Amino acid sequence: MPVGRTLYGGSPYLGVYVRVAETVALVPPTADVHLEREVERTLGVRLVRTNVAESEVVGSLVALNSHGVVVGDDLDPAERRVLESFGAVSVVHQRQNAMGNNVLANDRGGLVHPEFTDGAIASIAEALAVPVRRATLAGLGTVGMAGLATNLGAVVHPKTTEREAAVVADVLGVPVHRSTANFGVPIVGACVVANSKGLLMGRPTTPVEVAHLQEGLRIFD
Repeated sequence: MPVGRTLYGGSPYLGVYVRVAETVALVPPTADVHLEREVERTLGVRLVRTNVAESEVVGSLVALNSHGVVVGDDLDPAERRVLESFGAVSVVHQRQNAMGNNVLANDRGGLVHPEFTDGAIASIAEALAVPVRRATLAGLGTVGMAGLATNLGAVVHPKTTEREAAVVADVLGVPVHRSTANFGVPIVGACVVANSKGLLMGRPTTPVEVAHLQEGLRIFD
């Protein structure tokens, strides 16, 4: 089944700890076997264990698509080798350095925090091999936490405006749907991880939210 609910060490905020693309999922070394199996089962990916910048909040710190990896802090040699095993790695020095929180990308495009510099945007566009544009979701610059995107669809904060949603649809090339997760949490990117094959969400996510997430991401049992 391509849909699942689980926890990371008791936390339902899967997007803080896990980062997913079409063929790979990054999880911290401390992830338990149950989470590992759920990620592999629902998303059909190769699982890679690593810290990023010596931290386990991998989902918050990494932006990722099928073309490359972007981080905001220097990596130690072991971390870099792990990430380079499946894609080119670019370190983008920016004050808002949690790239997973501040970048929303799929294989067609990317959105970034509105305070990112022109140089940071150019580096991210080159690393991910997609056009990149500044954006907000519900007025929030942390677009990677306020939204979730795959190559099939995007789900965004329920207070995202029509103008903001139009930017998402234009840049990422997918339909946009509004939803919460984890029983009413609006920052869906912090709660859910997904690719075009499946989605995995925090355990408190309600059946109504599951239906909205499946509709938005075009993932059905």
